[in-house]
Amino acid sequence: MHRLLLFVGVGLLAVNAVTVSAQQAPQATPPAAAARVVSTAIQGHTLTALSAPLPNAAVRLRDVRSGRAVDTTTSDKAGVFTFRHVEPGSYVVELVGTDQTILAASQILNVNAGELVSTIVKLPMRIPVAGLLTKSAPALLAVAAAASAAGVLASTVTGQPVSPVR
Repeated sequence: MHRLLLFVGVGLLAVNAVTVSAQQAPQATPPAAAARVVSTAIQGHTLTALSAPLPNAAVRLRDVRSGRAVDTTTSDKAGVFTFRHVEPGSYVVELVGTDQTILAASQILNVNAGELVSTIVKLPMRIPVAGLLTKSAPALLAVAAAASAAGVLASTVTGQPVSPVR
């Protein structure tokens, strides 16, 4: 059995098509039915690290096999974007910064002819590094690495004992 996907409103409607047997003559598809088939497209949402919509974000579609950028667009006020008339293949959707660096990417999207594929591209959480940008940072990292390699799970501050000495 073959599946034909049609775009209806906001959702997808799956219609089963029966395979024509060798004894039946194939019938031509009526022009009205052919006009209802949606071309292949990729749609999605851009989100902040806290899962809020990310409006007006630059989004790029990259062909996984060739590595080349195929199309670019901008998400709307609700963070929604659409790439229309996409050739069947494997793609990644990238969230791009103003300096064209990739800020986030979707999983690999395998797109077949006539499908509408949906994805989410979410910014990663950022860890502030201001505390690590001091002169003692290399020493702290070296101590932490050595402790980890030695199997030290915790440390204490030297000085007054925490509990009374017996």
